[in-house]
Amino acid sequence: MLQSKIPIPFQSNRRYSILEILQFIVVVSLLLYFGKTLFIPLSFSLLIGFILYPVCKYMETKGIYKGTAIFISILGVTLLAGSIIYLLFVQFSEFLQEWESLRAKLNESIHQLSIFIVERFNISLEKQTEFINNTLNDSGSLAFSMLRNTAYSLSTAVFFLIMIPVFSALILFHRQLLSNALYELFPPERKNTIHEILIETIHEYYNFIRGMLIVYLIVGLLNSIGLWIIGVPNPFLFGFIASILTFIPYVGIMISSLLPIAVSWITYNSIWYPLAVIAVFSIVQALEAYIIFPFAVGSRLKINTLVIIIVVIVGGIIWGAAGMILFIPFISIIKLIADRTPSLKTLSVLLGDGDQKKTSK
Repeated sequence: MLQSKIPIPFQSNRRYSILEILQFIVVVSLLLYFGKTLFIPLSFSLLIGFILYPVCKYMETKGIYKGTAIFISILGVTLLAGSIIYLLFVQFSEFLQEWESLRAKLNESIHQLSIFIVERFNISLEKQTEFINNTLNDSGSLAFSMLRNTAYSLSTAVFFLIMIPVFSALILFHRQLLSNALYELFPPERKNTIHEILIETIHEYYNFIRGMLIVYLIVGLLNSIGLWIIGVPNPFLFGFIASILTFIPYVGIMISSLLPIAVSWITYNSIWYPLAVIAVFSIVQALEAYIIFPFAVGSRLKINTLVIIIVVIVGGIIWGAAGMILFIPFISIIKLIADRTPSLKTLSVLLGDGDQKKTSK
């Protein structure tokens, strides 16, 4: 009895038209956007599963039961994530300890600004107070919307934190079953090719993690140098803590910057130093997102920098901060498939970094 196989790109030498490729991209993008509640934790789980697979395999060869090896591996990742979250709370608690001094400085600066407005623009303190009160009243609906969005984001984050370890453990436990199911989608003669792609995918994920470590090291050094130039006490401590906490998108860098902002303001009694700290972190974050990350990670994955930047932006549009991280390994897997698909040769060249061996004319 003949088995029907799903048509896979590298089963055929047929060239795909631009329209077909665009249609495929649109359908996949819509699927990823509307299914992000499922696909984001599942993608993180796949990332963790690929990274932990060699660790679990090593422990299993030493006689440790598969379930126990998976539990130990997942526990290690959970403790690492927990330590980062703990570091985040430590930074925030230390900032709260400085809050009284900071509030006094803030009130003093606001008072000086009000006096400047009175002297410069002849706007009385009563009019300034009235303007502030009207602005606060008008922003009530906006504040409610922000609180609602924050509550939704927190609930989604909690859901992800619960489901990611569960998905990761199940993927690792049923890895052989999932591999066999994947092999069944292809003709028997393609099994070795699929096996090669799976092995290289694990290597690509490891290269991605090594690239991320390089990014955090460079960002930590740039943060530290910037804070040292400004004159903030303990610049390397604050700089590398901020670098580590950038692992938590948006929230991490905001909370990690609070303490150096407070310390610089209290130490130098000038508003310009906190503004300089904000400028340093903002510039470094922009460099990290659009220069350091594409170069460091792209060079490891053998993908050109232009594609990495585009993928980061598209990932941010579709999945937000999670997409800016996860879409990079996705594009590396697409390149692995394109490298082995004659009909996708153009895509392989487009994604490549240009270092492939060129044939002589």
